[in-house]
Amino acid sequence: MWIALRGLKSQGKHFRRQVPLGPYYADFACHHPKLVIEIDGRSHTNAAYDASRDAFMRSEGYGVLRIGNDDVLRELEGVMRAVQHALGTES
Repeated sequence: MWIALRGLKSQGKHFRRQVPLGPYYADFACHHPKLVIEIDGRSHTNAAYDASRDAFMRSEGYGVLRIGNDDVLRELEGVMRAVQHALGTES
């Protein structure tokens, strides 16, 4: 996922990984436009915690896109289309 997101730099979208946002760390974040991408694995089962994180990040002006780890591994092209849609850069 990191390599794919780095490829968006040519479109002017600079992602960072493990970005501190308040008391949380976002898996990936692009500060312009404000978008956080969270990759959820199979052991990711605390919906209340995720909702709290998402609410905080949204209160800071970030959009939050949650993507399943299996989707990244099996459908990276589709995942990247969703990311570009969220960024408003789909081609």
